[in-house]
Amino acid sequence: MSTTGIELRSDPSSGRRSAFAEAVELVSSMRFAITMLVMIMIASIIGTVLTQNQPMPNYVNQFGPFWFEIFGSLGLYAIYSTWWFILILALLLLSTTFCILRNTPRMLRDMRSWRENVREVSLRNFHHQSEWVAPLAPRALAEQTAARLHDAGYGAKIVDKGNGILVAAKKGAANKFGYIFAHSAIIIILVGGMLDSDLPIQFQERFLGKTAFQGGGLISAIPAQHRLSVNNPTYRANTMIPEGQSSDIAIISRGDGSLLQPLPFTIELKRFVIDFYSTGMPKLFASDVVIRDHETGKRFASTIRVNEPLIYKGVAIYQSSFEDGGTKLTLTGFPMSGTSAAPFAMQGEINTSTPLTQAGGGYDVEWSDFRAFNVENVVGAEDVRGVKQRQSLSEQFAVTLDKHSGSAANVAANANLKNVGPSVQYKLRDKTGQAREYQNYMQPVTIDGAEVFLAGVRSNPNDAFSYLRIPSDDAHTVKEWMRLRAALSDPALRALAAERFARRAMPATTASPAEGLARQLQDSVARALDMFAGVGSAEGGYVAVSRFLDRIPAAEQKKQADIFMKLLNGALWELWQAAREKDGLPALEFDQTHARFLALATNALSDSFFYGAPVYLQLDDFVQVKASVLQVTRSPGKFIVYLGSLLLVLGVFAMFYIRERRLWVWVRSADDGQGAHALMAMSTQRKTLDFEHEFNDLKAKLPQSA
Repeated sequence: MSTTGIELRSDPSSGRRSAFAEAVELVSSMRFAITMLVMIMIASIIGTVLTQNQPMPNYVNQFGPFWFEIFGSLGLYAIYSTWWFILILALLLLSTTFCILRNTPRMLRDMRSWRENVREVSLRNFHHQSEWVAPLAPRALAEQTAARLHDAGYGAKIVDKGNGILVAAKKGAANKFGYIFAHSAIIIILVGGMLDSDLPIQFQERFLGKTAFQGGGLISAIPAQHRLSVNNPTYRANTMIPEGQSSDIAIISRGDGSLLQPLPFTIELKRFVIDFYSTGMPKLFASDVVIRDHETGKRFASTIRVNEPLIYKGVAIYQSSFEDGGTKLTLTGFPMSGTSAAPFAMQGEINTSTPLTQAGGGYDVEWSDFRAFNVENVVGAEDVRGVKQRQSLSEQFAVTLDKHSGSAANVAANANLKNVGPSVQYKLRDKTGQAREYQNYMQPVTIDGAEVFLAGVRSNPNDAFSYLRIPSDDAHTVKEWMRLRAALSDPALRALAAERFARRAMPATTASPAEGLARQLQDSVARALDMFAGVGSAEGGYVAVSRFLDRIPAAEQKKQADIFMKLLNGALWELWQAAREKDGLPALEFDQTHARFLALATNALSDSFFYGAPVYLQLDDFVQVKASVLQVTRSPGKFIVYLGSLLLVLGVFAMFYIRERRLWVWVRSADDGQGAHALMAMSTQRKTLDFEHEFNDLKAKLPQSA
């Protein structure tokens, strides 16, 4: 029979312990508990490195289909809810419980025990021991010694042993409470953590028919099997509330969808307040809300700030983050293909979609985000954003184009930060369901002394945006660049530009050789414009030109690249003026400002082949609507965890700072019959310098005469 009252029976025929006894011995051992703790530590590291409970498409994009399936089968996307992690916690709980049940009764008995079953001969074997003779009777010396030990903070007991008198003393026996408190704290914290876990939700999913909702639509139309009870004992959910609206439903994210958690009250968001640092990072955000109790009808106002939750009816409401609540957008669209540059008006609202009927149609615009405040680093020669060029240029051609391009440069990190104004983010989704994401800024940004409009694009949500830089014209718009883009797609205007360039380069003459050279020059310019425009090819811009130059001997490439750039610059200038003339606008003067615009416009035309959108949407105006994201939690185990944490602190303090000391003094008559002889022995669990000092003090104090 064990000291815990758990009977561990043995097999009398074999003399061996039963399998149950062996299992209890294993589970309650320190090596088993340490193994469980190491496994929990490894799982926690994985759960920290791998972001938990994200939408499944995010994991597919991050790991690919093969590893996505493997990691999913191991439950790594919600590791703290997997059966094997909960099993580890349960085994650790069981191990610690058995450990306490086995050792606590023995420790309590030892704390109460005076360990009086000692003999004089055994005390002489102690390392710390001392002897003296006093001119007192043995009983008087024993009482004097006990009194002095009481003064030193020891508890003492006098025991008559027949052939002598034993004074047994102890101090710091509460040290063993440290072991009991620390191990009890582990149990309490584990129980509290499990109460706050999603075990109740898993139970409802497994046995009560609750399933995650995977579709969309109105919350009021979602069936009951996707809704939990308002009395659900524990949950952690989120609700997003736009300004001026209210909610009494929170969303619990599951691996395969969402569950709806009704709240016992309605939260109405009156106002959302946000302030920023100069770096653009949020400095403060808070929600002014009104709470209405469903049961009593009580209403009261409150402000929820970060780290200052509102707690009502056992539900804590935390300020989690913020989102766009449906900002109204007014935009102007420009075609990015074809010969038309005519703009068209468009309206949008964040978190909704709008069919794109212009520019050929066949797309839906999904408005995903709006930011009224964007702090960007836009100072310095290296601080340039551009769509990354994917062409493979020869070394000489790359050197030549670097003088004119640079659109693949990265954003530099320096302290020159500036608010560049509002931006809108959206996706263009085609009929097949494929989508690319775009981010356009409302105002032009000054980069290297020139104003450009930044138009970001990315194919993968995990990628950073690459930016097409559209130069700002004299009226601070994109209209002139759009006019040039449309003209580059117009065969008639390209032919006219080539003719004008040749005529300007070689004035009209009747001489046949000169006329032939002019015709050759015109044909060369026309071919250069066609090549740059991507006529008859899926590639255009500098990529198409580089393909052509790669077929030329390496020794001639630099020379041909220089000739090409001169022809292209001159031809695009004529093309621009021809387009303005077609639209009834006067020709521009070729000065430094317009030459800079043309250089930037040429780079943007080349980069536009990678933009991948039929339209460019320019933000004109907006009516911002902010939304607050609140986390609502019911945590019945929170105070249990607090209690466990307190016990853990007390336990660690007791184990490390309370030292148990035991002391015995054996008193008998002196050998010569004159007075009494005393033998003192002292022990402790941890021999420290303080213990040595204490032993020496008692060694000097106890023999002193009264």
